[in-house]
Amino acid sequence: MKNILYLFLLSTQIFFAQSGFEKGNALYAKGNYSEAAVAYESVLNSNQHSAELYFNLANTYYKLNKVAPSIYYYEKALVLNPKDQESLNNLKFAHKKTIDEIKVIPKVGFAKLVRDFTGIYNYNTWGWATVGLATLFLLFFIGYYFLEITVWKRAFFVGMFIAILVLLITASSAIFEKRYFDTEKPAIVFAEMANVKSEPRDGGKSLFLLHEGTKVYVEEVIGKWKKILLTDGTEGWIESSAIKEVK
Repeated sequence: MKNILYLFLLSTQIFFAQSGFEKGNALYAKGNYSEAAVAYESVLNSNQHSAELYFNLANTYYKLNKVAPSIYYYEKALVLNPKDQESLNNLKFAHKKTIDEIKVIPKVGFAKLVRDFTGIYNYNTWGWATVGLATLFLLFFIGYYFLEITVWKRAFFVGMFIAILVLLITASSAIFEKRYFDTEKPAIVFAEMANVKSEPRDGGKSLFLLHEGTKVYVEEVIGKWKKILLTDGTEGWIESSAIKEVK
């Protein structure tokens, strides 16, 4: 009985989420952006989310000239669908509305080469590729073990070797990407202006100001303060309430 009730509540929740999403789309098409944002947010409040929902919500806030929320939700969409060209393009337009101009220091060396390679796919994709290769290895092993024809045994042995080699690469890539996903903590400044301090306390020396929409990376948390890293390598402490983490 409990399982039936759970399924009923889940299906009802999905139905209302879909209804809210379609309502948001209709309101957006009519130019009622404030109401569309409310409709989309109601879907998020029902614990339903998708790259398309975040993308539409970001577009809505962009139309409302709300810089920080638009950038935030474009970033959320890209977490779920990193290769989505529309989100990437619209994010560039949203960044043009920000005040802070912070340089991006490109990464170099072997670590960059590894990251560029593993970043081709999501860690889930690498994981499924590993499962597929493990299955292929098992099939090659079975063929090698049971077949008696020398030529086929050699072919299956070579297949086993290649499968296990590629499996090690995909498994390593999955682990690397998962670790990168878990440790990287991007956030968007939501405060209109926020002081970045040298120490995690109210009396700390003010280093510089950040404005809404700027992207930072959270490195450490102490009380109400978060240590952040900017794309140009600059570090400092900012109040937690001034930023919103993307994931």
